[in-house]
Amino acid sequence: MARFYSDENFERQVVEALRSYGHDVLTAAQAGNANNCIEDPDVLAFAVGAGRIVLTHNRRHFVRLHNGRIGDHPGIVVCSMDSDFRRLLLLHSVQHLYLALIFARLQPRQRKSKLRNA
Repeated sequence: MARFYSDENFERQVVEALRSYGHDVLTAAQAGNANNCIEDPDVLAFAVGAGRIVLTHNRRHFVRLHNGRIGDHPGIVVCSMDSDFRRLLLLHSVQHLYLALIFARLQPRQRKSKLRNA
């Protein structure tokens, strides 16, 4: 499954939901990076160094970082917040399908590396 790094403003409930699906999620607090006023480029650098995909709500800064970055990174997932829970329940199945498609794209690479190691 995917390895994520959630920045300090990311909801704990989403982290727990991702973990319940088997994903490895490291929070900023668990990494000792919470409440330290760490700049966004350093958040991305930490995630890259740890081989993790960033989870954030900070669309403006992280899209800019992605577009201006030289070199690869494991990924950035930018989420939006919405308090309309009924609408969120309707969208949940669509989002789950979207995530499943993303992770299905990741799987062939993993299978190829497993075949090489066999």
